[in-house]
Order: sequence, then structure tokens, then C-alpha cells
Amino acid sequence: MPSIIICRKPNNSKTIHHQIKLPVMKSCMLSVFLCCTIISGFAQSAKYPAVMQKNLSMMDSAKTAADLQDVAASFERVGDAEKTQWLPYYYAALAQTSVGWMPDVKDKDANAEKIKLYLTKAEAIEKNAELYAIENMMATQQMIVDPQTRWQTYGAQASAALQAGLKLDPNNPRLYYLQGESLFGTPVQFGGGKEKAKPVFEKSVALFKAAQPKPLYPSWGQKQAEEKLALCQ
Repeated sequence: MPSIIICRKPNNSKTIHHQIKLPVMKSCMLSVFLCCTIISGFAQSAKYPAVMQKNLSMMDSAKTAADLQDVAASFERVGDAEKTQWLPYYYAALAQTSVGWMPDVKDKDANAEKIKLYLTKAEAIEKNAELYAIENMMATQQMIVDPQTRWQTYGAQASAALQAGLKLDPNNPRLYYLQGESLFGTPVQFGGGKEKAKPVFEKSVALFKAAQPKPLYPSWGQKQAEEKLALCQ
């Protein structure tokens, strides 16, 4: 690329030549742009823990389906802004899954489609056992609408998600809790019941007590596992 030569004659009539190299100018401008981008990204990420914690508190205090859907949307916005974090989409899916457990929410299939949208975004960043736990609950909700006609489809999907999650993380306490729930709710004549569920809940509780979750990572399930274990005694 050619140089631009700027000439001027000062009062002493001597000609002074200033050469400005365009590649150098372009490099400087690029450096400034990158610096601003990095600072902006850092500022955004610096707010991430606080925003996530605020949303988690909102999810804990949510009482209605509308509350939970608002929380899910808020988590999705955090994920869209961060772009490389799977946890916001995970919690969006978890909030939407909580909606699916509400008895007044009748259309479990429509709710599952919303969950899938969040899971798809999370899985594009990282596929892990926690996401399979959400898949298991989503399929279970669809199955219990009509267990007799939906077991072969959604029951199989729930079981497959559970096994896939345990393969990735054999010590995930939430997956054992969900496995125990499945056995607890299955009639004895079909291989379930309290006796089958009890050792699974025991393992879940033991893993919960030994777990040391990282900040903002999933930690739910221990109370539920302990309550179900008590019912198996």
C-alpha cells in the first residue's frame, strides 16, 4: 500500500516532509478496537456472577408458571449476551421444567418444546450430564400424561437420557435421584417400588453429601432425595 506524503512550508521556507504509513495507522486503529472489545467483554463477564445469582434467587422465590417463565427468559438473555456459557441456558431449561411439574399446566408437549429450545442452545456450547437430567425430566413429564400409551416413546427417552448422563458423570447425585424417582413411581409388578428405589436414593444422598459444587453450578436435589429415602424406610 503506498504512503501518503504531506508537504508544508513553514515560515523558514524549508520544506518538511511527513510520511504517514497507512498500514501503521490501520494497525493502530485495529489495536484500539480490539482493546475496547476486550474491555467491554470483561465488563460484561464481570457482571455475570451477580446477574446469575440474582436470577437464581428469583427462581427460588418463583411461585407461579408465569414467574418461572419470566426467570427462564431472563436466563436466556444472559446466555445470549455471554455466548460461551451453558449454565444460563441450563437454568432457563430447569425453570421451564419446573413449569412442567405444575398440575395446572396441561400441555406438557408444548412446554417440552420450550425446554428443547433452551437445551439446544446449551448443548451447542457443552453437552454434559446436567443437561441429560433436564432431558430425563422433560420426557418423564410427557410420559406421565398417559403412561399406558406413552411409555414406549417417552419412557424410553427418559431412560436413555438417564443412562447417557450417568455414562458422562457416574457420580452425579441428581441422576441417581431421578433414577430413584422413576423406580419409586413404577409399580412393583413392573420392576419398581420402594425396595428397588431405596438403595438408589441412598446412593444419591451419599453423593450429595460428598459433592462440592462449583459456584453457580447445579446443587438442587438433596432435600428431595432425602425426603424420598425417608418414604422408603
